[in-house]
Amino acid sequence: MNFFTILVLAIVQGVCELLPISSSAHVIMAEKLIGLDPTSPEMTLLLVMLHTGTMFAVIVYFWKSWKERYFASTKIFWQVAKLVSVATVCTGIIGLTLMMLIERVIFHGSAHAEIEHLFGNAYVISAGLATVGVMIIISSKQKSIDKLQDIGVRESAWIGVIQGICLPFRGFSRSGSTISTGLFLGLDKMRSEEFSFALAVVLTPAVIVKEVLRLIKSQESSLLVTNNLISIAWPCLVGMLFSFVAGLVALKWLSQWLEHGRWHFFGYYCLCASVTVLIIDHFLH
Repeated sequence: MNFFTILVLAIVQGVCELLPISSSAHVIMAEKLIGLDPTSPEMTLLLVMLHTGTMFAVIVYFWKSWKERYFASTKIFWQVAKLVSVATVCTGIIGLTLMMLIERVIFHGSAHAEIEHLFGNAYVISAGLATVGVMIIISSKQKSIDKLQDIGVRESAWIGVIQGICLPFRGFSRSGSTISTGLFLGLDKMRSEEFSFALAVVLTPAVIVKEVLRLIKSQESSLLVTNNLISIAWPCLVGMLFSFVAGLVALKWLSQWLEHGRWHFFGYYCLCASVTVLIIDHFLH
């Protein structure tokens, strides 16, 4: 990959990851247009490393508010840690179960069947975009029951479940669906946003490890693994930097639109993107 390709993918990832419009769907379609294979271990690893850049953008952007709300005292920290743990466990149970069912049922347990083989499927991406688009539009009409309402075990569990459903499906925006779920449950917009991205920070390292192991598994020898990791290490690091900067810009945009009642526009965009994905896929084939 050349520098320009990495720059394009990093900007697409950085902006789209932190907006509720599915970064994976946009990056995968960009890879297809460029002529890259989004299902290859190298590409899925690069995608995850771009996610890492946006993860650091999330930490930098939310650190002040998290410090005030989540780290105000030891008691509050452990309460939040419990809620994040509940959501993450629900995500793991639902996500891993879905992945196992897809690999064994849809792929009929065939050799080398992996959930990543769905990543390039335009119909799956389109359906995911349409689903989250509808969720965003409907949730934008919800009114918070109490702006001071805190997230409880029930709310965190539901958000975790929805996040788990997102894991196997590219196009089903994680942030879009989890923030929408918080709004459905009557949570304040800012609390939904902050908790959604706190979960993202916890989830991302596990996904990175998974993709590194997948890349290692795909190689026939340790020498190939070493050479491959070295060859894509530089693109990954450069991509992380660009996705970090783009992510900061996107987060500011998202927060402003949430607070000023423009959340529904993201839903309309996702519906349009859903149709566009199918059109692009048609012409590429």
